[in-house]
Amino acid sequence: MKLALTIAGSDSGGGAGIQADLKTFSAHGVFGMSVITSVTAQNTKAVIGVEDISPEMVYLQIKAVFEDLPPDAVKIGMVSSASIIRSVAKGLDEFGPEKVVLDPVMISKSGHALLKPDAVEALKRELLPRCLVVTPNIPEAKALTGMSIKGVEDMERAAEKIMSYGCRAVVVKGGHLEGDAVDVFFDGREFHRLKSERIFSRNTHGTGCTFSSAIAANLALGRDLFTAVKLAKEYITGAIKNSMDIGGGAGPVHHFYELYRRAGLNV
Repeated sequence: MKLALTIAGSDSGGGAGIQADLKTFSAHGVFGMSVITSVTAQNTKAVIGVEDISPEMVYLQIKAVFEDLPPDAVKIGMVSSASIIRSVAKGLDEFGPEKVVLDPVMISKSGHALLKPDAVEALKRELLPRCLVVTPNIPEAKALTGMSIKGVEDMERAAEKIMSYGCRAVVVKGGHLEGDAVDVFFDGREFHRLKSERIFSRNTHGTGCTFSSAIAANLALGRDLFTAVKLAKEYITGAIKNSMDIGGGAGPVHHFYELYRRAGLNV
């Protein structure tokens, strides 16, 4: 059994964060473990409260996992403060995982800021150089680079800029643009444009968390990075297409849509 670790915030609504990550790992046949960085009070409509876990406790969770259950891949999501980021960096340095996926979570689907302004530089300085791949959407790529991004060519330039911070690959997600959903993959040598149909649905809560966790799960299963990214894009496309219309706001994607299909179950 392959193992994967998520270092992220908890979503009480169950659609994003730790909850989405663990569901994604399970859907891929990977055993999931968690380090909780923050507890959020949220649902499909809003984030109404956020409380950070102490940096020391974040580090101790990392230590506990690695000393007994060393993961084959690590996904990092919500790390809201510079002090938490430093604790995560400390854990990564101490235990040295090679396959680290960073989803630079900054704003919730409902528009709530999940990364403090002074933590952006810490994220760039402390975490990006320790990661295999970083997966920003367009607003996150803008925040990381200070660039205007209005098309795929801009996404490629942003990927180059993000690479200069020390990570080994970048996926800039194009979901915020119009037309087909085009993501840009850059490994420092060449660009790949990954296209999929655009699915018009309000139920997209947890898409970024799920996509990055699917990359981590596929890396844990031994797939190369580019293959892991392609498979993760196929998975998130299916999860959105089969998303759940629950709650009064942006409902969650369906992490187990393929398992439900095979079992003959309806959502």
